[in-house]
Amino acid sequence: MPKGAKPEIAEEAMAVIGVVGLGVMGLGIAQVYAQAGHEVRLHDAHAPAQEAALQRLRQGLQARVDAGKMVAPEMAAIMSRLQVGPLSDLAPCHLIIEAIAENLAAKQSLFRQLETISGAILATNTSSLSVAAIATGLQNPQRMIGLHFFNPAPVMKLVEFISLPGTDAAALRLARSLTETAGKTVIACADTPGFIVNRCARPYYGEALALLEEGRSAGEIDAAMVAAGYRLGPFQLIDLVGADINLAATESLLAAMAGHPRYHVFPTLRAQVARGDLGRKSGRGFIYPDSLPPAPDDAAAIALRIEAMLANEAATILAENGSDMAGIDTALKLGLNFPRGPFEAARRHGLPAIRAELARLQAAAPDTLKPRYAAAAALEALA
Repeated sequence: MPKGAKPEIAEEAMAVIGVVGLGVMGLGIAQVYAQAGHEVRLHDAHAPAQEAALQRLRQGLQARVDAGKMVAPEMAAIMSRLQVGPLSDLAPCHLIIEAIAENLAAKQSLFRQLETISGAILATNTSSLSVAAIATGLQNPQRMIGLHFFNPAPVMKLVEFISLPGTDAAALRLARSLTETAGKTVIACADTPGFIVNRCARPYYGEALALLEEGRSAGEIDAAMVAAGYRLGPFQLIDLVGADINLAATESLLAAMAGHPRYHVFPTLRAQVARGDLGRKSGRGFIYPDSLPPAPDDAAAIALRIEAMLANEAATILAENGSDMAGIDTALKLGLNFPRGPFEAARRHGLPAIRAELARLQAAAPDTLKPRYAAAAALEALA
């Protein structure tokens, strides 16, 4: 096959998938497509990672067999579809997914190599970089898309799906179909910082931190959100993921959004990281290892405040024309295990209550944070 020629495919079930970057996420993505019956070709520029890849996958699958969650013949079939080799072995692939480190220059370099090797659809699994920026310098950027899986990829149903202006329509259809038939819920979103979930999650943590700085305890804030139906409160989630990871994500989004106060980094979070109280991985966090107290008497007011901010952020995403309300709600429920999406929550409260809460918060905020609470025009879509 000539370099860069588009591989022919008789039917989607025969599509060959490539995965580059064999860390936890890359191996998880490979497992997803191999379980769906596809031949999957794997590559990692780091030789030790490449050499250990199949053994690591085998160990993970064996644990499922031992737990009675998979039968041995299924495991054997999955392993038989996986092939590790040099980058050139990806030439016959129809879809190649990159899952290397979040380094723009490294991703750009990799995709420039890939488009000379294969005519495949090229997908990045980036969670924080612009897909358009990654595609810069490609001869055929119309082949480039974003497929953002969530960790662990074999378990999490959500995949955020990012297209660019001019992306080949056939490539979009094929990438979506291959991913949906592999058991994923694919939600379209705009190529904007944080996409849907990582961006819309900021108010869940951020407004909880604002309440903490106003004198409320982390326990009563989380207890209020658990009482409202959330599986974990915002501080429990920070403790689970790590305060340092949450801080880095917030700082990254603040920079990408030109310092807008909606993504304000609260000093309490910085202080938590500076103390080393990162959550479960350090042995102490905002809540961990303690249990939650009973929900406070004003639990409903706390939930209204946080859900108003979630709805407002969702409305700003809606205005960017990459997603619809149902897709945003689904993404938050699947990506964060929320009991309801931000628009569903807003409808429960009613638009007047959401607007009144945002106005109250804006009036009480210091001047530097007043824009944080400005109501998005797209909230009117809820009326």
